[in-house]
Amino acid sequence: QVQLVESGGGLVQAGGSLRLSCAAFGGTLSGYNMGWYRQAPGKERGSVAAISRSLGSTYYADSVKGRFTLSRDNAKNTVYLQMNTLKPDDTAIYYCNTVRSVLTPTPLWPWGQGTQVTVSS
Repeated sequence: QVQLVESGGGLVQAGGSLRLSCAAFGGTLSGYNMGWYRQAPGKERGSVAAISRSLGSTYYADSVKGRFTLSRDNAKNTVYLQMNTLKPDDTAIYYCNTVRSVLTPTPLWPWGQGTQVTVSS
């Protein structure tokens, strides 16, 4: 059974930075497009960023463009989300997943537990 494990969340002040990590157990991420999602209280889970398996293309939601950077280290079977200039609106549980494509980030694997990001004003 494939398992995705997110980590790196925490409490940070507005303007601060965090780097989230996503590791896979029981599966290899290198052959997949990858995406990060987030779910804020009372809202649906939505796509934040995605990266192709070949590193040839990326997607960022308008709300995070210029502040978040998605990268991957296939040798470590890990995907990262560097989040800079954080805002209170970024407060959410963050999840990663394999996705069908960068522009159609339909999740493919079971969801992990996510990692909580809280940005104080």
